[in-house]
Amino acid sequence: MLKISIWTDYACPFCYIAEARVDNLVSELKLENRVAFDYHSFELYPDAPKDVQEITLVRFAKKYNLSMEMAAERIDKIAQMGRAEGLDFKYSSTQNTNTMDAHRLTQYVNSLDDPKLTKKFSDFLFKAYFSNNLKLANHDVLLDVAKKADLDLSKIKEVLNSQQYFEAVRKDEKFITSQGVNAVPFFIINNQGIMGAQPKEVFKKVITDALKAEDDLTTGMSCGIDGCNF
Repeated sequence: MLKISIWTDYACPFCYIAEARVDNLVSELKLENRVAFDYHSFELYPDAPKDVQEITLVRFAKKYNLSMEMAAERIDKIAQMGRAEGLDFKYSSTQNTNTMDAHRLTQYVNSLDDPKLTKKFSDFLFKAYFSNNLKLANHDVLLDVAKKADLDLSKIKEVLNSQQYFEAVRKDEKFITSQGVNAVPFFIINNQGIMGAQPKEVFKKVITDALKAEDDLTTGMSCGIDGCNF
């Protein structure tokens, strides 16, 4: 099983686009039973408030020092990239809030040791933000996402009403920044780091090369306690 480790934030448009690109590639190559996703936390806006302060257009224009017209064009181009990957991508009407609680819940789901469940939950969080334009700091929103993922709501409430998994989020962030990585999405595939929403061909080469190396390791000549494999 090839593990694809991902550092991501649910308010990051390129994270959603890159993950969808990899998902589409895995499906195209029929690798669903050979690839497992391993999710890690990275907050783009750790100081973001619990409620919306500005609409996305205004926030984007200020952040990148753009006119409103230029910001709108940039946002639309990013949204088009998302739609090209088959996503219902409504970037201009997103409601940016703090994502720590979403990350803490992802860390909890990670602890259940079911990569497919973690992926489903993560996908639902991205959809809640970019497709349904919901506030990910809102506990009712997070509970609804957890319900859709068939998670134990009593445990979800327990996590939300505590500081559980806060340090796990910080640990993920400290590790990756200690490696010189300060932006997401960031992928590690077969010990190779990949930054950003790379073209499909880049992901395809890295994944197929990694699987080939895995196959070579599996089928190479070796000896064990029951004999040798020639």
